[in-house]
Amino acid sequence: MGTQDPGNMGTGVPASEQISCAKEDPQVYCPEETGGTKDVQVTDCKSPEDSRPPKETDCCNPEDSGQLMVSYEGKAMGYQVPPFGWRICLAHEFTEKRKPFQANNVSLSNMIKHIGMGLRYLQWWYRKTHVEKKTPFIDMINSVPLRQIYGCPLGGIGGGTITRGWRGQFCRWQLNPGMYQHRTVIADQDSSLPVGVFVWDVENEGDEALDVSIMFSMRNGLGGGDDAPGGLWNEPFCLERSGETVRGLLLHHPTLPNPYTMAVAARVTAATTVTHITAFDPDSTGQQVWQDLLQDGQLDSPTGQSTPTQKGVGIAGAVCVSSKLRPRGQCRLEFSLAWDMPRIMFGAKGQVHYRRYTRFFGQDGDAAPALSHYALCRYAEWEERISAWQSPVLDDRSLPAWYKSALFNELYFLADGGTVWLEVLEDSLPEELGRNMCHLRPTLRDYGRFGYLEGQEYRMYNTYDVHFYASFALIMLWPKLELSLQYDMALATLREDLTRRRYLMSGVMAPVKRRNVIPHDIGDPDDEPWLRVNAYLIHDTADWKDLNLKFVLQVYRDYYLTGDQNFLKDMWPVCLAVMESEMKFDKDHDGLIENGGYADQTYDGWVTTGPSAYCGGLWLAAVAVMVQMAALCGAQDIQDKFSSILSRGQEAYERLLWNGRYYNYDSSSRPQSRSVMSDQCAGQWFLKACGLGEGDTEVFPTQHVVRALQTIFELNVQAFAGGAMGAVNGMQPHGVPDKSSVQSDEVWVGVVYGLAATMIQEGLTWEGFQTAEGCYRTVWERLGLAFQTPEAYCQQRVFRSLAYMRPLSIWAMQLALQQQQHKKASWPKVKQGTGLRTGPMFGPKEAMANLSPE
Repeated sequence: MGTQDPGNMGTGVPASEQISCAKEDPQVYCPEETGGTKDVQVTDCKSPEDSRPPKETDCCNPEDSGQLMVSYEGKAMGYQVPPFGWRICLAHEFTEKRKPFQANNVSLSNMIKHIGMGLRYLQWWYRKTHVEKKTPFIDMINSVPLRQIYGCPLGGIGGGTITRGWRGQFCRWQLNPGMYQHRTVIADQDSSLPVGVFVWDVENEGDEALDVSIMFSMRNGLGGGDDAPGGLWNEPFCLERSGETVRGLLLHHPTLPNPYTMAVAARVTAATTVTHITAFDPDSTGQQVWQDLLQDGQLDSPTGQSTPTQKGVGIAGAVCVSSKLRPRGQCRLEFSLAWDMPRIMFGAKGQVHYRRYTRFFGQDGDAAPALSHYALCRYAEWEERISAWQSPVLDDRSLPAWYKSALFNELYFLADGGTVWLEVLEDSLPEELGRNMCHLRPTLRDYGRFGYLEGQEYRMYNTYDVHFYASFALIMLWPKLELSLQYDMALATLREDLTRRRYLMSGVMAPVKRRNVIPHDIGDPDDEPWLRVNAYLIHDTADWKDLNLKFVLQVYRDYYLTGDQNFLKDMWPVCLAVMESEMKFDKDHDGLIENGGYADQTYDGWVTTGPSAYCGGLWLAAVAVMVQMAALCGAQDIQDKFSSILSRGQEAYERLLWNGRYYNYDSSSRPQSRSVMSDQCAGQWFLKACGLGEGDTEVFPTQHVVRALQTIFELNVQAFAGGAMGAVNGMQPHGVPDKSSVQSDEVWVGVVYGLAATMIQEGLTWEGFQTAEGCYRTVWERLGLAFQTPEAYCQQRVFRSLAYMRPLSIWAMQLALQQQQHKKASWPKVKQGTGLRTGPMFGPKEAMANLSPE
């Protein structure tokens, strides 16, 4: 369970907007026997455009736990174990062991194409690691190996996280911002706010009274280089407020540049006793602490602080809760783990930043007791509120169990994506750049600055071409954080950094950042993000074709879902600037941009030449929303300009790319130009999310969109891996995966969820759920990649980039379902003989008002 900031930034999806079948819709058929391992399918609420295969059996077992529990489940259901979610037996072993993508997985032909880039990367990697003593933003030499152990991370948004394995170990640490240590700390067993709560309900089924003790031990630090200087020390504490008492240990870790204090604590009740041991050797057998516990079920509780450690010497502590349990009785023992690192510096050690939670708990580094007390006294309320937020989805029997698990569990990345949520000092914002954005300062002042990594292995904050997909989770759940991120991106767009550097793919020297183009990312946590952007140096992304377009599309979508007119007014000049920069890519002035003959978009290993389905579609969608924004901003001349471009571009797009079944990958003379790209309808996806793309605002002919999606389902989904692994990025028309690049034969999980959302938007709901289910089953059940969903996997052997941002796009599926339901509710009802509407009639903003969590 992730905790939420006291300011209550997001309240989740309103119950009134959840998916439910109307009375006349067919009900879900749930047979008593589901056949054990049979895949779950979703029954959509029937609509006129529903295209489900006629002989397909509708089956939805809402309590299906997937493949991981089939061999283990007995009759016992456990104590308060919810029916939904990702469930796994502690004895489970994953049979398939995959490897991270490495150079030896590249085909000879692709290796020859990229030999220059490889040599330049090796030279850069050596300089970064051996000369600068830094960690590469993408380390292709030392990929994180597969560990099929991870469970849910502890901690709220932006305060750092500690991940527990599903067998109980503490095994993935992100305390220093954006930097991960994958290490299981042995002393930490028996067992946003930077805090987690552990609740043990104990039941005595016997006829004799029992003494019950549970001990929580924790090492001060991780046992690595940060501990080596010594000076670590522990001390007990007791905090009483409002009649509630919490006791525990403080573990002080003063190592610079980011000192912190951890607190292991327990709640004191009339039925419990809390004791502790201040210090023991975590590198020993643990005999000292175990002997103490076994004597009387309690610890000795010495007073005073421990002696600071010497260099190279470790220290740990433990807290024990004890209770007397009568025959047939029950008791509850409650622990918390908090970590207080209020003041942080990124890798460059230049600027000091304060985490968001310091607004409520102070910046002095003494908040660990208060955090512990707050969590232990309020976790029950948090659980109730989380349950109320989730229950409309969990209780909806028209949705399959795997989807409910995926929808909520993929949100792990918003906390565990190297996430930072920072306070913004008034004097840190540039006056000259922000003066035309009237609500920039109030937004950043009130809601802070938000950053999350592209991936735990791809260490760049707010990678924008990927955020395009992931942003649906933010705008639907924490909309003010999305708007804050957009303001930061707008600021970075107006800046320039003319420092020249060599780009690894081309070998060309070019500036770090040019003015009036969207940056690739906001920076590397091992440097100084926000101050120095564009950590990515594989390509010069100033010439990428998708970044500017994705900004324009997201601005309008964010306005549409929030109704925030001030935001739109502030972003309008930036949208004009980036679209003006984009115009140069329409070299023949036919209203359609051309790709540059290299991998100049988010598929940065897949060459695109001339007009293309992906970038061309994004371009037309962006032009279409510029027409809408111009009308809203009263700019008639600009509206006319973009209307003309749109008309010419539509004709060129259909003429150059539509082949009767789908849109060609690009318009080059290469054989691969006719590949079926799973992401070819991305522009239409965003238009529909914005309430556009049909009727008077149609950009792509509806029959072409539906036919293309059907072709993708037939070839990229069903003809790939037996239809059980999602959609492959590229498929040749004769049903063989496109292996012309290192990315065309991959499955990108976040792209698949976006594709599924597009299918739902176009009435292909059954196909959408079938497509997305393949990814969930592959990642969460077959490959053991729970809570580390990768960017990509191939049909066999390899995966790439664990714990990645893009799969948050599953929330686009939820938006599509909500819009579908709202559309049905808004269909006009006509009184017989009058022709008068009696149902609601909405404009774009009004129709979506209830979808905003605010």
